Amino acid sequence: MLDIFTESSETRAAIEDIQWLRPRGSNQIGMSQFNERVVLQAVRLHGSMPKADLARLTNLSTQTVSLIINRLFEEGLVRKLAPVRGKVGQPSVPIELNPDGAFSIGVKIGRRSLDVLLVDFVGKTRQRFSLAYPFPDPATVFAQIDAQLQRMCVLLGPQLLPRLCGVGIAAPLALGGWQTLLDMPPRQAQEWDGVDIRQRVQAMTALPVEFAKDTAAACVAELVLGRGRSIKNFLYVYVDTFIGGGLVINSHLHGGRHGNAGAVGSIPLGLAAAGARQPPGQLLGDASLFNLEQLFSLAGLDPAAAHDARALDAPFLTHTLAWLEDAARAIALSINSAACLLDLEGVIIDGSFDRALLERLLAQVDTALACYNWEGIAHPQVLAGTVGSDARAIGGAFLPLHAHFAPDRDLFLK
Repeated sequence: MLDIFTESSETRAAIEDIQWLRPRGSNQIGMSQFNERVVLQAVRLHGSMPKADLARLTNLSTQTVSLIINRLFEEGLVRKLAPVRGKVGQPSVPIELNPDGAFSIGVKIGRRSLDVLLVDFVGKTRQRFSLAYPFPDPATVFAQIDAQLQRMCVLLGPQLLPRLCGVGIAAPLALGGWQTLLDMPPRQAQEWDGVDIRQRVQAMTALPVEFAKDTAAACVAELVLGRGRSIKNFLYVYVDTFIGGGLVINSHLHGGRHGNAGAVGSIPLGLAAAGARQPPGQLLGDASLFNLEQLFSLAGLDPAAAHDARALDAPFLTHTLAWLEDAARAIALSINSAACLLDLEGVIIDGSFDRALLERLLAQVDTALACYNWEGIAHPQVLAGTVGSDARAIGGAFLPLHAHFAPDRDLFLK
């Protein structure tokens, strides 16, 4: 079995000898390698195009771009498409990323499920593993991650395995948090206290391991693969067991001091009364799928229907409509508050539920937004996310791809 996850592995040594992979992971890259990264990022974000268009887009000379493309082609990172013949001159040859040029593994550790994805250079999922659970147990979660890293390694095979460039993890910053709300056993919640998730996974592999907050990772996926290509400043809202989000400013994911910018789930939904024993509720208390799961459970229905198409069918629909009303009003309040502070171009809403339910939620958010006073501020456009339930794992997978192939250490410069 091919194994890159043990210190004595021959494959690990082979990976370390791959010259095209190692330099792009360095913090000190030369101008030539920097320009290569700029070209790769341009093709990733703008799609296939001929060398002349790449030169104009990157402000590099046509000769420089030609040399770069030849190197990237030899390294298997790009491929040439069929020539396009115009009216005058030589036919142009569009260049695109080679899906087999590099691979990454994305791991999403959620409050209700674990996902492990093998993602190729263009962001397509090649293999996947999912495990559902009522609560995340550290022993089970890490054992499954270890097993799936080994499995993905075998599936790549000897030819593609050396192009596996890293592992990216997306997880909540406090997996043991909100234990009372989730009715999570205290023992399981406490087991997550002090656990360094990135370090635990790094002990399983010789590859570099990156970590990001789960909703920030989902925002990365939307930034690279979805609507983030055309919107420079937006708030990203992801509806899952708990609602959360991310923030993009000037086409960069903005992490904030603690890596928790865009934590919309913690936005208060009312004024704190003087002397009150309880603070006002937070957005996650009204607009999370946990609330919909609870409505289904109290009615004797399967709570898992909150994440699939059954949510809009009888007998679930009555409870879904009640949840939509509360969730939409709460999200609208948060959008109005965020727009006052950030002057947003747009708000992108996605989640781990059925696409039809997302459409219903967006429609009701638009209705609720019309009830607010927008005098003095701009009303941002509200758009549906395009990646869906895999956004967190795919975003996680992009973290090591970014580290090896993006032009700077800020996420996804455009």
